[in-house]
Amino acid sequence: MLNRTVMFAKQHAPESVRVLARRAQLEAHNARLRLTVPVVERSDYVNIYHCAVRKTASQWIKSLLSDPIAYRYSGLLTYDPRFYNWSHPRVCPPNRIALSLFFSRKRFDTTPKPDAHRAFFVYRDPRDLVVSSYFSTKDSHGPMGDVLEVRRNLREKSKKDGLLYLVDHLARKGTFNAVRSWVKAPSSAEVALFRYEDLVGPDQAAQVDRLFRHCGIIVPPTEMATLLDRYSFGRMNDKKGAGAVSHYRKGEAGDWRNHFDEDITEAFNRATGNLLPLLGYDEPAPAPETELRRPATT
Repeated sequence: MLNRTVMFAKQHAPESVRVLARRAQLEAHNARLRLTVPVVERSDYVNIYHCAVRKTASQWIKSLLSDPIAYRYSGLLTYDPRFYNWSHPRVCPPNRIALSLFFSRKRFDTTPKPDAHRAFFVYRDPRDLVVSSYFSTKDSHGPMGDVLEVRRNLREKSKKDGLLYLVDHLARKGTFNAVRSWVKAPSSAEVALFRYEDLVGPDQAAQVDRLFRHCGIIVPPTEMATLLDRYSFGRMNDKKGAGAVSHYRKGEAGDWRNHFDEDITEAFNRATGNLLPLLGYDEPAPAPETELRRPATT
C-alpha cells in the first residue's frame, strides 16, 4: 500500500512540489552525512560532473555517489542543479558532485568550471536506450518535461508503433546527437567515457572502481563490494516496490532483441546513422533472426 501511495504521488504531484520535496530530501541527506560520517580521504577535485543522457543508469550512479561510503572517501557532497532552478553560476557549488547533467559535450565545455575538476559520461547501446525509454516513459517515469505528452502517445499506440514513434522522438530531441558529441570529442584527462554495459556487467567492481578513481575517490575493495551490493538492481527494485513498472526494470544489455523487428530496426538505423559502430557496438543493426522475412518457397 505504501509503495502504491508513493508511486501515485510521484505521478500526480505538481512538478514544483516534487522539486521542493527532492531539494529538502537532498539537503537533509547531506546534513546527515556531514554530522555522522567522518571523511577518511578527500578527492583532489573541487567538482565532479556526472554527464549522461536519460536511461543510462543515472539514478543508480546517483545512489552510488550519494552513499556514505563515497562521501567517506571523497569529502564531496552531491548536488542536483535541477532542484535549485540552475541558479548557481558554475552549475554547482564547490566541493560537490553535480549529478545527472543531461548535457551535450558542447554545452559542458562552455559551462564555467574550476581547474581542478573531473567529468564522466555514461553511454549505452542506443537500441537498449530506446527500449528502456519506451517502458519507463509509458509506465513509471515522473511527469517532468514532455513525459506526459509522450506517455499519452505511447499508451494510444501498439508497442511496435510506440517504439517507432519514440525512435523519431529521441532523434528530434537530439538524444542520439548528444551521445555522438561526447564520443567524437577529443580526449582529455578531465573527461572519461564509460559504457553502461561495463558498469553493470560481470567486471562491475573493477569498472566502478575505475570510474571512482577517475574522480579521485579511492574506496577499499571490501567497502566497494558493500556499496555495489547495496545498490544492485535487484535490491533497488525491491526498495522501490514498483514491480513490473520499476524505473530500473531489467538493466539487461541486449534486451532490444526482444522488442525490435525489421521495421523498427530500419527506422532506428535511419535515425542514428553510424552511431552504433562509432560507439563500438556493431554495424547498423540487422533485424533479429526470428523477425526476418523469409524468401517464398515453391
